[in-house]
Amino acid sequence: MLRQNNSFNNMQPGVRHGAQALTDPTAQGPAVSLTRAAIRFGDVVAFQDVTLSVAPGEFLSVVGPSGCGKTTILNFLAGLLPQNVLTEGEINILGKPPIIGNPNVGYMLARDSLLPWRTALGNAEFGMEARGVPKKMRRDHAREMLARVGLSGFENSYPKELSHGMRQRVALARTFSLDAEILLMDEPYGALDAQTKFQLEELLMSLWQENRRTVIFITHDLAEAIALGDRVVVMAPRPGRVLGDIQIDLPRPRHLRELQKNHRYHDLYRNVWTTLEKGFEMGAIR
Repeated sequence: MLRQNNSFNNMQPGVRHGAQALTDPTAQGPAVSLTRAAIRFGDVVAFQDVTLSVAPGEFLSVVGPSGCGKTTILNFLAGLLPQNVLTEGEINILGKPPIIGNPNVGYMLARDSLLPWRTALGNAEFGMEARGVPKKMRRDHAREMLARVGLSGFENSYPKELSHGMRQRVALARTFSLDAEILLMDEPYGALDAQTKFQLEELLMSLWQENRRTVIFITHDLAEAIALGDRVVVMAPRPGRVLGDIQIDLPRPRHLRELQKNHRYHDLYRNVWTTLEKGFEMGAIR
């Protein structure tokens, strides 16, 4: 069973760990909010009139066709897009406009994005290194996180020596090693085989249930969205709009193998799929 590392939570004096902040019952306001937001690139409107609110500690799954603005939302929240692409409305993260390098935000891309000249351990500690965590502390924590994702013994392996699934485990260890209140995850398991994908979904659930960080998880897999999320937001084709915001009222902790036997899970799947079909009727997917 995965265990929580309490020693790392206080390794930087004066900095409250993200998990502690999000589980504070007195926490005020949403972790992430979009209010009638629209983003445009030249003549192309990525999405428009999008209003969303993500509560602290909530796991939000977002589904929708390619080109509906899902990744654009994450990129903007991560501060990777200039503010002037936001042509209408507001987008805030922890009550403030997004900025690049926000220490409260961790971003796991669809690709593992490992540095080929660094070992698994070096990659797992890279985010902490960039944030100035002392060497011994970050190395010890990275080593522990690699063990927790099943990579003990591979600390000194380079990305070219690892399978795709193993590289994604390193990326997951790197992401969860950060003292970030909000995790943005852009189809992190989309290119994996079914068995590896299932294993990493279970692993993600175990890690998330320990500290309940706020997660925005992009996926094209409806089953994955429902199994992992507290809510599933369904986006329409470009320009992206919110077609549905569906509460996932399945009990936690969830055991993904058992969900196939749960009638409510199948009801929710039909609901998400029916909502997605409305987007098909609104126009051809671009």
